Amino acid sequence: MKLPLLLLLLLTALRLAAQPTTLSGTVRDAAGQPLPGANVFLKTTFDGATADSLGRFRFTTRQTGALPLLVTLMGYQPQEQPVVLDGQPHRFTLTLKEVRNQLGDVTITAGAFEASDEKRSTVLTARDIVTTAGALADVNGALNTLPGTSRVGEEGKLFVRGGAAGETRQYLDGLPLQSPYSASVAGVPARGRFSPNLFRGTVFSTGGYSAEYGQALSAVVGLNSYDLAPETQTGISLLSVGLSLSHQQRLARSSVAVTGDYTNLQPYYGVVPQRFGWTTAPQAAGGSVALRRQVGRAGLVKVYGAATRAALTLRQPDPGFDGGRPVALRNGNQYLNATFRSPLRRGWSLQTGLAGTGDEQHIRPDVQRVHELEQSLAGRAVLTNDSAGAYWNLKLGAEGLRQRYRQQYQAEAAAPVLRSGFDETRVAAFAESEVAFSNELVARAGGRAEYSRVLGRWNAAPRLALAYQLGEGTQLSGAWGYFYQTPANDLLRFGQYNRALRFERAAHYLVTYQRIQQDRTLRLEAYYKDYAQLTRYAAPALTGDVPLPPDPASYQSTGRGHARGVDVFWRDKQTVKNLDYWVSYGLVDTRRQQRQDPVPAVPTFASRHNLAVVGKYWVSRLHTLVGGTFSYGSPRRYHDPNQAGYNQGRTPGFQDLSLNLSYLTSIRRNLTIVHVSCSNVLGRDNVFGYRYAPAPDATGHYPGVALTPSAPRMLFVGLLISINKKRPADTETAPE
Repeated sequence: MKLPLLLLLLLTALRLAAQPTTLSGTVRDAAGQPLPGANVFLKTTFDGATADSLGRFRFTTRQTGALPLLVTLMGYQPQEQPVVLDGQPHRFTLTLKEVRNQLGDVTITAGAFEASDEKRSTVLTARDIVTTAGALADVNGALNTLPGTSRVGEEGKLFVRGGAAGETRQYLDGLPLQSPYSASVAGVPARGRFSPNLFRGTVFSTGGYSAEYGQALSAVVGLNSYDLAPETQTGISLLSVGLSLSHQQRLARSSVAVTGDYTNLQPYYGVVPQRFGWTTAPQAAGGSVALRRQVGRAGLVKVYGAATRAALTLRQPDPGFDGGRPVALRNGNQYLNATFRSPLRRGWSLQTGLAGTGDEQHIRPDVQRVHELEQSLAGRAVLTNDSAGAYWNLKLGAEGLRQRYRQQYQAEAAAPVLRSGFDETRVAAFAESEVAFSNELVARAGGRAEYSRVLGRWNAAPRLALAYQLGEGTQLSGAWGYFYQTPANDLLRFGQYNRALRFERAAHYLVTYQRIQQDRTLRLEAYYKDYAQLTRYAAPALTGDVPLPPDPASYQSTGRGHARGVDVFWRDKQTVKNLDYWVSYGLVDTRRQQRQDPVPAVPTFASRHNLAVVGKYWVSRLHTLVGGTFSYGSPRRYHDPNQAGYNQGRTPGFQDLSLNLSYLTSIRRNLTIVHVSCSNVLGRDNVFGYRYAPAPDATGHYPGVALTPSAPRMLFVGLLISINKKRPADTETAPE
């Protein structure tokens, strides 16, 4: 009896004295893409780790002998890998195969265009945005080639399915953007504030979106920034309208990227004649810093900060002013975004962040003076468990917003200053789960609740989506839900009247058919959107059928409306070698009564028919990418005081043919791109509406002037140099 006991004590001592074994490696799918969140552990033990955002894992164990290394992730087949724990480091490259009996095979796609997940409908990537002719490297310009959008040339913003630009909410790394567009004035289109090269993926959802998104009646744009910079690189961009410099430095567990930009259109306007009387052409200067740092085994901290200053002065066409109405604008914007994400225990992961915005602008229309200041701080925390069950997951989240808005107005320099504004505190919480009922049927059910202090009200928004797989790469989806939004800043600035207002509301109903096979995508979607509780003026005074600004006390949440239609999208990258093209068409029938509308009417920004044809062809022999975009929008409505009725005028249809060219070469083995683009190459005289004098002339007629672009065409030339000491230039591949 003594010998077995001595052996047992000896083995125990040897085990305690054994050197720890380090296990590390990567977990990827069959396509070679990393699988963050995969659980890697030694079977029958508590030793293990969770794969980070790049699919990497690493842990140590004092176990000895032979044990199975087990890898699990919902939606994939578990994999066992035998390993001998001998005190020596072991490295693995593990590949998981998808399974059909768990959540992940069928994807909810109703209303969403996803660009970051290859398993879903890849529609737009950063390369698509940069190389789309007519978009001028603007995220919103490229999204305007997708179905559901209306081209509103004088605004440059996103107008989706009969909704105003303010009904589309944009998010950066899960945090809402309070000022997604550059500052501008009426008739001068705005651009997105952020470069598309900042993002690894862009999700554009035109309806029926997840419960984690709020304050959006019509659409959501989710912008997901890069994690660690892949390599050290310097960029120099010499542009016909300015200069841009950038540098990113990659370290072992962190990276930093710094950019500086300067834009000045004065030299360009000096060469290309303009219709507007520009006193100071648009000028802007800014910069940004992006810091990325791995924390612990799988955590990641991302900090992004940006600041810009912009100014312009011009004379807008106006029948009431000889030579045009003078307008001046100065704007300053600061933005800071900090996020952290990390896996937790038992399949849970955390993503949290804070975003601060400061936006200040001085506007001088004629002798009037307007000063606006908006400051906000938004926070968000989301817990996700993708291993809650074999057939379901769970997502829980909470958000908070603190907002301060102030406006000062003077009718002229000597007039008294009229002050208005509000302070808002808004909180929200949401819960959502995706459930796989079978190999073919998946449901997503969730709800969101919000409280607004400025309104003194709360709302509850249930949402539901279903997806059924009809065959390989083909599925049918449906979605329904309520979506709420507080009224716009200019409607809330008279704080004493806000308690009479309510959240504006839209109910979405969508049915989607989608087929993706061999780099071909077909998407058909029918939708209906029902508006309620829109803010309108109860009894606007009319002079010559032109509504006058009413007393704020007349604001009521009694406006209603609807939007219904069909969207069609076809993309083909397979039929012709080196050719990528897509065709999108949207039909929208919409009417609403809000703000000053005396009766339900078609909004002035809505086109009934919208068509976009985008093509890109890589000429390998010439190392050149050629692209073209044709856009069409049917006539839009406008109010003509010389005719009976309301919004009864119709503009000519919008047409635009834009072309671009990117030639790849090298300078001292550094990749160099010569890029040339031209919008509206045929010089069509597009009209966006008309501006009328506030009073009739001696004959009783209201003089008017057409609203047109500042010039028929926009020509852009750029020389882009990428300096990379470790990687020589590749001129045989289409530019990314």
